[in-house]
Amino acid sequence: MENAQGNAPSKIGRRSFLKLAAIGAGIGAASAFTAGKSLRAASAEEIKNPFPGSKRVKTICSICSAGCGIIAEVQNGVWVRQDVAQDHPISQGSHCCKGIDQIDLIKSKQRVKFPLKKVNGEWKRITWDQAVDEISAKMLKLRAENGPDVAMFLGSAKFNLQQAYYFRKFTAMWGTNNIDHVARV
Repeated sequence: MENAQGNAPSKIGRRSFLKLAAIGAGIGAASAFTAGKSLRAASAEEIKNPFPGSKRVKTICSICSAGCGIIAEVQNGVWVRQDVAQDHPISQGSHCCKGIDQIDLIKSKQRVKFPLKKVNGEWKRITWDQAVDEISAKMLKLRAENGPDVAMFLGSAKFNLQQAYYFRKFTAMWGTNNIDHVARV
C-alpha cells in the first residue's frame, strides 16, 4: 500500500506486526513437528476409516427448529465426526454455518452442563430446584420493585409452534410486551 507521495510506508502498524508475528510463530511451531519423526503418513486404512469401530447415527441439528439432517459418527459413546445427511428432506445435504459447527458446540469445554452459582468468588454446583427457586425469586422481586417492563423475554429458534405460544402467554402473564426472537439478536 502506498502513501500520498506514492512511496511505500516505512512503518508497520501494530496490528499488522501482530498478525505477521502470529503467522511466523505458527510456521515455526508447525516446522518443529516436521523436523523429526513425530509425524508419519496415514495408512490407506486410516484414510478410509479414521475412527475404526465407530457407528453412524442419523440425527438432526439442534441449533434451530428447521431440523436439518446430520449423520453423527459415534465411537465409544463419543461424537467424533459429523457429515450432512444427503437424503434429508429438509436440508437436502447442506448445513448453515451454525450446523456445521454443531459438533464443536457439543464438545466445548466451556459448555455448562449443570447450574453453577458464584459463592465467595468461586463457582459452586447447585441443584436445578435451587437454581429455579433463586432465579424466580429474583425475577419476582425485580418486577415488584420496577414493574413488569423490567424484563425482556427472548424466544428460541428451537421452539415449535406450541412452545412459542406458551412462551408468549407467559410473557403476557408477566405483564409485558417485551418479547423478541433470539434470531434477531
